[in-house]
Amino acid sequence: MELTPSQADAFARMPLTYLRQEYPNHIMHLLNDDGDVLPPRALHPVFYGCFDWHSAVHGYWLLLRCLRIYPELSCRDEIIALFDDHLTDANVAQEVAYFNAPFRAAFERPYGYGWLLALAQEIKRSSLPQAERWYQTLLPLTQDIRDRLIDYLSKLTYPIRVGTHYNTAFALALGLDYARALNDDELEHAILQAAHRFYGADTHYPAHYEPGGDEYISGALTEALLMSKVVEDFPAWFDAFLPKVASIAALMNPAEVSDRTDPKIAHLDGLNLSRAWCMKRIASVLPDNHTAQKPLNDAALRHLSASVEHVVGSHYSGGHWLASFALLALE
Repeated sequence: MELTPSQADAFARMPLTYLRQEYPNHIMHLLNDDGDVLPPRALHPVFYGCFDWHSAVHGYWLLLRCLRIYPELSCRDEIIALFDDHLTDANVAQEVAYFNAPFRAAFERPYGYGWLLALAQEIKRSSLPQAERWYQTLLPLTQDIRDRLIDYLSKLTYPIRVGTHYNTAFALALGLDYARALNDDELEHAILQAAHRFYGADTHYPAHYEPGGDEYISGALTEALLMSKVVEDFPAWFDAFLPKVASIAALMNPAEVSDRTDPKIAHLDGLNLSRAWCMKRIASVLPDNHTAQKPLNDAALRHLSASVEHVVGSHYSGGHWLASFALLALE
């Protein structure tokens, strides 16, 4: 199952709408005084849509990714207009100012960090003539987030393994791709050091306890995805980390989504899609004769089949973000 032009167009049209939609909005907002009581558009003039900040960030990422895969998308001009409208020096300066206000050191850390770096990487890869201007406009925020991630890793004693926004491995996987694409040796070194320190000696991960009721990423598979980019002998690490992975039914079979209008339960569609993404990547770096390769590829297809058809036209609880994870799973 691969991304088709019609799927790419349908996926792109979701953030094209939602990135200009201010409400409903789930603000994670620390107020320092009465002057901070402001609407989302004033607080985040670039990333005010798509229900929350990080979903807005990866909504932009999805648009450029779809356009890179299929340059003749029918909504090409609308995508360019959206970036031109929102990515201005003044708007980005306000986003940077928000991060640098007192007591906001933990805002969007680390999930939003990872996605912002992924967005910057995608802009840099774009062949659009406007892309270099967009990249330079976003650069003050990109640099701020990049520096924050390095600082965070210098003081994070323990990795966060939950299957939601605070997961450490997910952000490091996106950050590592950015660092390597942009030849940022300092950031790459910080991420590699942290990954080895956090996960290098992990064995027998208790994946049979997954999933939790509102997870949208797998703690087990996301860690394995990251380490597939980090350790030299990944098959040996993986065999120790998830021995007999094919027998872990709770991990290899899709999560049941009982109510797609519930914003937390709808996370489980994202879990199915992100699991498929991880499984495909892990299987691709295992040797052809590895016993887990076929079970992982088969499981990836089951997870995709369970959720990908529920992305387009879904309730806003999932619709504001699921297309990005569907895209990852289908590439």
